[in-house]
Amino acid sequence: MNRAVESLDLDTLQPYLEAHVAGFKGPMQIEKFAGGQSNPTFKLTTASGTYVLRRQPPGKLLKSAHAVDREYRVLKALADTDVPVAKVYHLCEDTSVIGSMFYLMEYCEGRIYWDAALPEVSREERGQLYDEMNRVLAALHSVDIDKVGLSDYGRPGNYFQRQFDRWSSQYRASQTGHIEAMEALMTWLGSNIPQDDGRVSLVHGDYRLDNLMFHPTKPKAVALLDWELSTLGHPFADLGYLCMQMRMPAIGTVSGLRGKDLAELGIPDEQAYVNSYCQRTGIDKIDNFGFYIAFSFFRLAAIIQGVAKRAIDGNASNKNAAELGQHVGPLAEMALEAIADQIKE
Repeated sequence: MNRAVESLDLDTLQPYLEAHVAGFKGPMQIEKFAGGQSNPTFKLTTASGTYVLRRQPPGKLLKSAHAVDREYRVLKALADTDVPVAKVYHLCEDTSVIGSMFYLMEYCEGRIYWDAALPEVSREERGQLYDEMNRVLAALHSVDIDKVGLSDYGRPGNYFQRQFDRWSSQYRASQTGHIEAMEALMTWLGSNIPQDDGRVSLVHGDYRLDNLMFHPTKPKAVALLDWELSTLGHPFADLGYLCMQMRMPAIGTVSGLRGKDLAELGIPDEQAYVNSYCQRTGIDKIDNFGFYIAFSFFRLAAIIQGVAKRAIDGNASNKNAAELGQHVGPLAEMALEAIADQIKE
């Protein structure tokens, strides 16, 4: 176990925070959140309240990886918008304090659901929670990026072409065998990338149920979490990714609804969900939605292939990483299903 990742140096951290965060006061107790966050995250219980500290892992990092300063920036920018986010207090870029860059934010009380079928709640509340997830996504994509100071948060334009090129390259670099469905999917996507329609918004990059924290008793979101993949991009990428999960089974930590009776559960079907999003964002409809679903499957398959390859090479931290590779082919087949469904319409 890397103790530098698992713990924090209280002797340097506490006086630093007392000097830089208004009202912060020790003594403090520290507890590391469980889970596979690439940026270690800690709960700080202090005399002045409870906080969350999120840090880069110590050591040498890839230039664009573990960018907690980007997370801090986007959370701060969204503070006065309709997107629910935790309040941030301070970004420390001085790596001498705890060994890496970190930021401090408020600790939010609420519920996080890991199973997309929401077995813990009533049928009525399931529908309300899914509607709230839809509302937050529409609010995110409606943020005026110029007004909140995020116009340079990513490269605008040609989002899907750039993403396709990136993930195709990543897939080829981590490929361990020939997967016919993946080849067919990449050929189709490469020939059917939509023309750039000029839409640019803040996108989350991993928008799903378990990245939303809900109020302890109400079907209301209190914080959208895990902004590590956020950038400027095309809003339909987030929507396609969210709807993809209605078509897929559980894979690793990503829960899905494939094979579930959505009507019985009280969860809206894909078309109803897209219609609600369109109504909230003021658009009539989304053409070629099958592309956005298929693209999301492709991106997830490429990510999983990379994890599996690292496991084979002995570099993955997750003991189940090697087994994830078996899902790449089925994910590509589900993408081809989405394409076939669109062609039938």
